[in-house]
Amino acid sequence: MSPELVILGLVVVTALAFDFTNGFHDTGNAMATSIATGALAPKVAVALSAVLNLVGAFLSVEVALTVTNAVVKIQDADGAPRPDLLTDGGQPLLVIVLAGLVGGILWNLSTWLLGLPSSSSHALFGGLIGAAIAGLGFGGVNWAGDGTKLDGVLGKVVLPALVAPLIAIAVAAVGTWLVHRITAGVAERYRERGFRWGQIGSASLVSLAHGTNDAQKTMGVITLALLASGRWTDTESIPLWVKVSCALAIALGTYLGGWRIIRTLGKGLVEISSPQGMAAESSSAAVILTSSHLGLALSTTHVATGSILGTGLGKRGAEVRWGIAGRMVLAWLITLPMAAVVGAAAWFVADGVGGLAGAVAVFLALAAASGAMFVRSRHEPVDHENVNAEWRGMPGAARSEAPAPAKV
Repeated sequence: MSPELVILGLVVVTALAFDFTNGFHDTGNAMATSIATGALAPKVAVALSAVLNLVGAFLSVEVALTVTNAVVKIQDADGAPRPDLLTDGGQPLLVIVLAGLVGGILWNLSTWLLGLPSSSSHALFGGLIGAAIAGLGFGGVNWAGDGTKLDGVLGKVVLPALVAPLIAIAVAAVGTWLVHRITAGVAERYRERGFRWGQIGSASLVSLAHGTNDAQKTMGVITLALLASGRWTDTESIPLWVKVSCALAIALGTYLGGWRIIRTLGKGLVEISSPQGMAAESSSAAVILTSSHLGLALSTTHVATGSILGTGLGKRGAEVRWGIAGRMVLAWLITLPMAAVVGAAAWFVADGVGGLAGAVAVFLALAAASGAMFVRSRHEPVDHENVNAEWRGMPGAARSEAPAPAKV
């Protein structure tokens, strides 16, 4: 077996590992509010979300076909890998992609350990950008495109990151206000019961939307690696086995639960009721599906968190923990640069060792770091049994530091 084929295999495995972390990192985007309000039992919620993520992954390839060449200059205009990166069976490009994936995975796991719902999309983009800068210089990043359309890091990453949460907050706030106005005369027990049923439908739509957006990113990365190694030649489509494997990976990760982040979104940000939950989920689904249709690889985490915060703003007297919201925003701001630093470091290690040995060294370092974080998470476990327990602060935080809810 040639070294190039082994490196390709490492890239594919690492890409699917990222897809897996994406799944459990983002389960809360769809199901946190349904679990928090009791609309769905925790295990049922993650199983339903996993199935719908699986289905959603097959419904669109718009994001998959734009995800890599939107932010880094490792492809020509037609999507084919740059010829200068195809020496030695495509090793230069494969190492950049491998290092970028390592940056994305390690940031995903770090924020999961802390229970912070940061963006898996930005972690991936950050890792790829850092690896591209390390390997190609600053000219290796597509910062703003050619100016004829929204493109590059600014158009495809930064602008959606700024606009999408604000839109989600506004839509959810208005939706929550309308819901409470319309149902003001309905008895509380009937209103809660009815909206819990509505939450099942809206949460399902978010899961479906998540599959149409997030699973596509890994499909694009694997397809690029196959193009670089000469195992695929069509820049306009995705191999079927890539679609299936990515869909299964994100669905399996979703079923695992990501309970630490589900707890933060469902219990730590806003004390949420069923009408608020339905408004948040409906807002998230609308924004995510619109972005998938337009080929914008936005962060479903930003959208879902913005929607939940919007429900707190839309309901008079709702409880919002602004300290937790501030920590989330801080995590959003540093996700891309921190993942970029890790991606660049991974590239330097792989390049310094050289060849197959360098790629293997980076892969083993990733496995060791991931294992260490998993072991650390067992010291303060969160699972389906305690995900709805009384909020006492984020994992690893001193209990006395848990902020009291603020009325808005």
